[in-house]
Amino acid sequence: MNRQQSLLAARGLTDDQDRLLTADEPLAELHESCGGSIPGTLAVPELLDLVRQGREMGLRIAREFTAYDGTEMVSGFVRVHPLSDEHGGGCEVLVENWQRAPQPEVNSRDLADRIDAIDRAAAEINARLDARQQVQFVTSGAADASVFQDAIAAAPCKVWTDYVELSGVAHHQPMHWRLLDGVYCTFDGSDRRWRVRLIPLGPASAAPRGFELLMLADEPLNSESSEDHDEHSSAQSQLIGSALTPVLRQPIARIIANAETIRTRLAGPLREEYSEYAGNIAAAGQHLSGMLDDLADLEVVEAPGFTTAQEAVDLGDAASRAAGILGVRAQDRGIALNITKPDAPVIAIAEFRRVLQILINLIGNAIAYSPQNSVVTIAVGAESDDPVDLRVIDQGAGVSTDQADRIFDKFERLGRDSDGGNDSGSGLGLYISRRLALAMDGDLEVVQSDRVDDERGAEFRLTLPRG
Repeated sequence: MNRQQSLLAARGLTDDQDRLLTADEPLAELHESCGGSIPGTLAVPELLDLVRQGREMGLRIAREFTAYDGTEMVSGFVRVHPLSDEHGGGCEVLVENWQRAPQPEVNSRDLADRIDAIDRAAAEINARLDARQQVQFVTSGAADASVFQDAIAAAPCKVWTDYVELSGVAHHQPMHWRLLDGVYCTFDGSDRRWRVRLIPLGPASAAPRGFELLMLADEPLNSESSEDHDEHSSAQSQLIGSALTPVLRQPIARIIANAETIRTRLAGPLREEYSEYAGNIAAAGQHLSGMLDDLADLEVVEAPGFTTAQEAVDLGDAASRAAGILGVRAQDRGIALNITKPDAPVIAIAEFRRVLQILINLIGNAIAYSPQNSVVTIAVGAESDDPVDLRVIDQGAGVSTDQADRIFDKFERLGRDSDGGNDSGSGLGLYISRRLALAMDGDLEVVQSDRVDDERGAEFRLTLPRG
């Protein structure tokens, strides 16, 4: 008998739907004590996550695990071996070094952190809120959440409850966040009911500086609804962006979610270099998702008859909101965002969400192309009767005359060298931003200056009709 055979405590087999078909007594007992039955979906969350990862990625996984059977803590070393389709497409589960120990005392803080981690992994919609519960940004891989995301894009920066219908809540905002943590809601475009989690950001003893908004559906998405959504999306256009975006959105979101699960070690202990590798995968997935957004926007702005709404837009307010959305990114690189504006509001006639989209692109580029511990200035002004303008000025290397002639061209990536190491964009951001500015009867240009100023890099000027 070799060493592996002497250590082997239990063996089990799962199918292509992660159902436990057969299991030795220790594994079967743990599975049943967690509420499962044989055959039935593997009921041990820690093992289910590993089995699912191994099956979906076709990779062998070997790592330590810890689970709770209701009375004791069970630990061991599990090996997950994916099986070919000829053998059922499931996994062989081998557990070695099986050990039991009394459950350690868990304080309320540790338990709350564990619940938060589980909800983060299970959430299909993730958003970041400011201290007033206003939405800063939202991401989702759920096909039935597109209407919800479009509503936020059309009218951004509102309190999150403005976009949903709360279940069993009679009071209206403003409400203390603790009263909303755990409520259920619905929203247009989805037939499912969603449980809401609000996780405060910042020290527990102080007022939260913002919130994580997690939305967890109470049932899986109906496959027919997903197909209908994809057919509807594909029917919007036959061009590449709208054809690719709905097809790739969900698998990319799954890649990002799985990589984040690995990076944060929710699935179990992991060596540091593998955690960093998973972080790189997640970042690459987010970059690819952003490129899909650019392709979809490209089709919108190049569509015949594309127009924008005409409404009064306070440029100072738009600048503050864009800076708030990108504040964390700037803080990570030690960059200060400095907004200058006159005492009186500067009003333009434009479409607010398109102005915000342009500003996020300009400020995001300025952050990426500026050296660490520098300043990005967002200056709101009205130098003439018409138009009004908004300038974004960084302290990077600047834009040469040759670059300025081509920087707004489609797919042009010559731009500038990114101090943040992010020089792999789609080359569409500035092109789309200028098309949006022109559609609003304005313009976007690079301001060239003859004076020498080591602290002055590139300057972009957005002009819009005065309100």
